[in-house]
Amino acid sequence: MVKSELKDLYLDELDKDMWEEETLPFRRLMSYYSCAVMEIETKLRVLNEEFSLEYDKNPIESIESRIKSKDGIIKKLKRRGLPVTLESIKEHIWDIAGLRVICSFPEDVYMIEQCLLEQDDIRLIQRKDYIKNPKPGGYRSLHLIVEVPIFLKNQKKWVKAEIQLRTMAMDFWASLEHKLCYKKDLDEDIERAIEESLWIAAETCYKLDQDMEAVRRKIQKE
Repeated sequence: MVKSELKDLYLDELDKDMWEEETLPFRRLMSYYSCAVMEIETKLRVLNEEFSLEYDKNPIESIESRIKSKDGIIKKLKRRGLPVTLESIKEHIWDIAGLRVICSFPEDVYMIEQCLLEQDDIRLIQRKDYIKNPKPGGYRSLHLIVEVPIFLKNQKKWVKAEIQLRTMAMDFWASLEHKLCYKKDLDEDIERAIEESLWIAAETCYKLDQDMEAVRRKIQKE
């Protein structure tokens, strides 16, 4: 399908300004989210380096980032019954810029959260603690929606981003649970058994986190 035909398909769904100058307004908006990811990632890496120098430990194992695709943004707006416009995107979709921070221990998750939010150019918009209050299926993670400033040529903009913080064990469970994607047309008893198994596995991962954290505390006391 040629580019002009693709453009026509979206004109009834997207704000027409998004298509001026070959979608320049939309690409500009996405660039703001990319800059927000870079700002937050830099802050996290600086914190990790500081802990490495002062305490000889790295609380952050890895950092992953992504920018939600245009199709993903459109689907989310439609699912919520919202207009598909640039203004609607900026106002309602808070997870376009996303970072996943994998920490060594649960204590590190909350320590990194505290250090990050104490910085005077980070605004906390929303906090959901799925570690202390896991989702029904067993999912655990700490979700933060924050705003950070990005500095452009002639202006400063505040941009929202989602940060997910979790341990390696929590990430292991979430990654495998996502890969399983078991069929939705399974027998009800089998589906219930799978859900129970996943919940038990999630609890096992959480118990592992608690056990390893206890070992660390014992070592630190010596």
